[in-house]
Amino acid sequence: MKIAVGCDHAGVELKREIVSLLKKAGAEALDFGTDDETSVDYPDFAAKVSAVVSKGEVARGVLICGTGLGMCITANKFKNVRAALCHDVYTARMSRLHNDANILVMGGRVIGKGLAAEILDVWLNTAYEGGRHDGRLKKISDIEESNENR
Repeated sequence: MKIAVGCDHAGVELKREIVSLLKKAGAEALDFGTDDETSVDYPDFAAKVSAVVSKGEVARGVLICGTGLGMCITANKFKNVRAALCHDVYTARMSRLHNDANILVMGGRVIGKGLAAEILDVWLNTAYEGGRHDGRLKKISDIEESNENR
């Protein structure tokens, strides 16, 4: 599985760990930067990852900034993206199980590497439940469509 990964300057250290974990899990991590702690604007990197997920070029993505908030807000501006900000294992599991989240967002200044590894593992290995949730995801898609026509 190909997974796009991106971060801003506040997420570089955690991104390196996530890329390593993805490779160990057998995934191909596509690193969209940034690569050092020089201040950059998070929307630029969120847009790169979200665009390839939105177009279906990759199935999933991971974004990291200081809190995760800016990345999550930006990612969810893209059609077909369901980005979930997760700072614990429960929300990671539920984001996949009920929401079929295709971008995991974490805060590099909020959680440590150990917890991030647990979150990533659960997020990667939890399947979408479907069923009663399909109608809800359809409503989200319908909202996206109606907003495009405004």
